Amino acid sequence: MPTWDDVVAIARRFPEVEETTSWQTPSLKVKGKFFARLRTEAEGGLAIVCDPGEKAALLASKDPAFFTTAHYDGYPMVLVHLDRIDEVRLAELVEDAWLIKAPVRVRKAYEASEG
Repeated sequence: MPTWDDVVAIARRFPEVEETTSWQTPSLKVKGKFFARLRTEAEGGLAIVCDPGEKAALLASKDPAFFTTAHYDGYPMVLVHLDRIDEVRLAELVEDAWLIKAPVRVRKAYEASEG
């Protein structure tokens, strides 16, 4: 079962990631732009930026790893139960979130280095 430390380790694979806080909870940013945070609210979970179409598909899949709350309706973020997701899928979500929020210069440099 992945933990917040695993999320951080995955995110650190990408350039310009900083571990910080958002709304008094641990979070991740790329060049100051938020892309994930550990929720301490009653429902818990990881709040992570995603494409709105991907969010809709994840929620429609009925996979128990993914959920949302009314607070996140209309926002390009999905909530993830870390105890219900495998690390490979989690790594994909973190990379996608990073790619969405990374500045163009940072993203292009990363993509060029990955060849």
